[in-house]
Amino acid sequence: MKCEALVFDAYGTLFDVHSVAAHCERLWPGMGATVSQFWRTKQLGYTWQRSLMRRYEDFHAVTEAALRYVCAALEIECGEPQIKQLMDGYLELVTFPEVKDALNRLAPLKLAILSNGSPKMLEPLVRHAGLDSVFASVLSVDSLKLYKPDPRVYQLAVDKLEVTASGIGFVSSNCWDACGAKSFGFTTFWINRSNAPMDHLGVTPDFIVHSLSELPALVGV
Repeated sequence: MKCEALVFDAYGTLFDVHSVAAHCERLWPGMGATVSQFWRTKQLGYTWQRSLMRRYEDFHAVTEAALRYVCAALEIECGEPQIKQLMDGYLELVTFPEVKDALNRLAPLKLAILSNGSPKMLEPLVRHAGLDSVFASVLSVDSLKLYKPDPRVYQLAVDKLEVTASGIGFVSSNCWDACGAKSFGFTTFWINRSNAPMDHLGVTPDFIVHSLSELPALVGV
């Protein structure tokens, strides 16, 4: 297939959100993975709930609120220094091993990020990873004050890149996100690294792969 542009989710797709688990493990030995998984689940839940309630807070605030909830729920001590350390860790998440090579191979296409992340989180994250020259645009839901998978979020990519929805390939490791983008009209690629089951949302991604390294062959570059 041919795409004019590829648009990537950031968290969990390019950047490993669970790279903060090492920070969590140092703070709470034996609980790092549990805290990280619970934190991510609550973080996403808050984005959907706030969108439905029409009570938007940016992704930094949502992420911090989710962390505070998790610490309270697990009854672990977490003062302001620990909160700051973990939130700072979100600005330096590591990329998955294949990301840089795959993006280099995809360079003939127009590449962009479309993320729930706020600009103050995305800009240092992309810069820290050395990817700031790779993407034509880094788009944030913050300009709309609502979160994926609202169709208006995916429209941001169409408007900014000046490419029709049918000419855009959307890449996400979150099945619900890939389904939302497919429902909007993008060709979608679900990066299913963990062999997770499909979400039952009445629509399915066009392609299911296990790594970004599979993308160049699929899009013909």
